[in-house]
Amino acid sequence: MYARSEHTISRSQVSDNALKVLYKLKKEGFDAYLVGGCVRDLLLGREPKDFDVVTNADPEEIKKIFRNCRLIGRRFRLAHVHFGKEVIEVATFRGKGDEQNEKQLLNKEGRLLRDNVYGTIEEDVWRRDFTVNSLYYNIKDYSVVDYVGGMEDHQAGKIKFIGDAEIRCKEDPVRMLRAVRFAVKLGFNIDEECQKAIHENSSLLASIPPARLYDEMLKLFLTGYGLQTFEMLRHFGLFQILFPATEKSLSVEEEGFPKLFLIKALQNSDNRIGDGKTVTVYFLMAAFLWEPLQTIAKKLLSQGVIEYMAYQDAANEVLSKQVKLTAMPRYITTAIRELWTLQPKFNTRVGTKPAKLLTHPRFRAAYDFLLLRAETGGAEQELAEWWTRYQSANEYEQRKMTQPSRNRKTGLKRNHRRSNQNKSKDTP
Repeated sequence: MYARSEHTISRSQVSDNALKVLYKLKKEGFDAYLVGGCVRDLLLGREPKDFDVVTNADPEEIKKIFRNCRLIGRRFRLAHVHFGKEVIEVATFRGKGDEQNEKQLLNKEGRLLRDNVYGTIEEDVWRRDFTVNSLYYNIKDYSVVDYVGGMEDHQAGKIKFIGDAEIRCKEDPVRMLRAVRFAVKLGFNIDEECQKAIHENSSLLASIPPARLYDEMLKLFLTGYGLQTFEMLRHFGLFQILFPATEKSLSVEEEGFPKLFLIKALQNSDNRIGDGKTVTVYFLMAAFLWEPLQTIAKKLLSQGVIEYMAYQDAANEVLSKQVKLTAMPRYITTAIRELWTLQPKFNTRVGTKPAKLLTHPRFRAAYDFLLLRAETGGAEQELAEWWTRYQSANEYEQRKMTQPSRNRKTGLKRNHRRSNQNKSKDTP
């Protein structure tokens, strides 16, 4: 245990609503602790994204104490205490389970399907994933309780599984993704035993429900460390489970150089998040799957399919396979399709079509996508520059830019003939 004088956490750093929950549980005679990522981040001097509480009160008792509480979850029974937009998650101490316990259920690979075995704080700590996420801030005396050497690993900057690393991966393969996410986010190193377990068990990630993998994917790539995360996931063989078609396309070099489109997209995304700007999920997912789309579209084009239909059919094939792995919502896949199918339309620069394209709801995103392609050699730079000029041009200049060059030549010839005819009429 680390007394208040031995750590840097102050109650002034803790959410007022989290303190309300902690003090209320204490008043009702229960133990109450902050636990997990919030304690880890407070020790690093960072502002936690959320605050999680753990207690010896069971979910039904928690619900009786807080009228603004809702119980959720089947796999893990949790209490959510609502304060407007802020939700304080309250969990009951997990106990030591066994195969005969009906409240705990494992599949044949050893993955936990249900785990509602309750116990003490000493048992609870061994049910958590990493040592740095297993520190408890006690509201009674403001101490930090550490059973597994989490403070030492925290100070050493090390991500380490609690207990047997291989068993931890098998219990919940998503822990492998979490190890990568925390290592990149915190700038920590992954323990050697943990690295070995991830390398040997990466294939187990395929057994996780697609909806859960989609949620984890957002945490991986939309926090400002997307490029580093991407590189580490590939290193451990995890990326190919999430995006097998993309991994396959990345292994093929173009003219001796690796494909840079996705790397640049991730760099741009990280820069935007670092600048406090938003990043749209569909744009990044469209970038992830662009190379597989190109492979299929080019094949269809070689078979004589018209460009628009080739892209449409390729999009259907790529997305139908990907949603089985990471269950992207329909509104995301719809936006991705629109973004992709607009790309060939940028090639048309005559007549009324450019003006019509300019009014499309996805035009700005599609144009940014075009710029990214041009920047990485996937589209002509001249094409991207033309569309940049076209947007800023006035109506007269736009009409001039979209006038077919053939018509302009025909008009010149017609004017020349008229001039000659007029001259012949004037000749005596």
